[in-house]
Amino acid sequence: MTPTDFGALEAFAAECRSRVETRLDALLPPATISPARLHEAMRYAVLGSGKRVRPLLVYATGHALGVTMDTLDIPACAVELIHAYSLVHDDLPAMDDDDLRRGRPTCHKAFDEGTAILVGDALQSLAFQALAGDGNGHDTLPHPTRLEMVGRLASAAGSRGMAGGQAIDLDAVGKALNLAELENMHIHKTGALIRTAVVLGALAATDGVDAALRNRLDHYAKCIGLAFQIRDDILDVEHTTAALGKHQGADVQRNKPTYPAIVGISEAKRIAQELHEDALESLSGLDDRANHLRELSAFIVQRGH
Repeated sequence: MTPTDFGALEAFAAECRSRVETRLDALLPPATISPARLHEAMRYAVLGSGKRVRPLLVYATGHALGVTMDTLDIPACAVELIHAYSLVHDDLPAMDDDDLRRGRPTCHKAFDEGTAILVGDALQSLAFQALAGDGNGHDTLPHPTRLEMVGRLASAAGSRGMAGGQAIDLDAVGKALNLAELENMHIHKTGALIRTAVVLGALAATDGVDAALRNRLDHYAKCIGLAFQIRDDILDVEHTTAALGKHQGADVQRNKPTYPAIVGISEAKRIAQELHEDALESLSGLDDRANHLRELSAFIVQRGH
């Protein structure tokens, strides 16, 4: 695969990170108001680091469809708040039991387990509050669109999406999954929120996106969601703790099923490349405004995330 120049994508991603972090800072309660410790922990879990891949997908999808960045800010924040909550809960001793996230102590280590649980609860609630409106500058979207966004995000976060995928993951520890079972787990655990990020960007195009294009965008998101997880599994094998910002080899130590463990590194990379090509095919017919989506798929496969 010929290496891609990601300069345009990196510039767009930096703009998106700046936008979403500014809006997240405004949405999160100040650490100076009661309950101060909870609010401090919420801000710790969300701000200061992170690649913001899911907000980037909201912005890139909306950009491909001619949606203004202002309109996309709150959907981008909402999906990132759900992602941040999931990381806080995933790191807890009862789940993945991690003490390092994004190069610093996980939320329950920096604070305590009870606070971390409440942080996850509060971040999830804040995501839906932001999407619902309530005078937060989200009034550019019509009420039916906001309601559909709430429903799609709730479904992605629930038992048939991310939470369900985590339940499958917990049950799979120490078991020999086949490739189809592993893909099913990650379609839910990782893929559901990635797909919903693309859906939210498409829903923001209030002048209408036809069903056929929505289906193609959803297929694009399904492909890159699986490629994203494959690269994550590969990085866990090939990269260092310092580069990852979390403990290298943690999945192997916990005897968790991964793509390299089931099919090997070379085959995992081949599958990721195949998914990238399928993702690009799903975007055929879209003009140059969709190039950020195309480049993001290539970036996941070539460099990781």
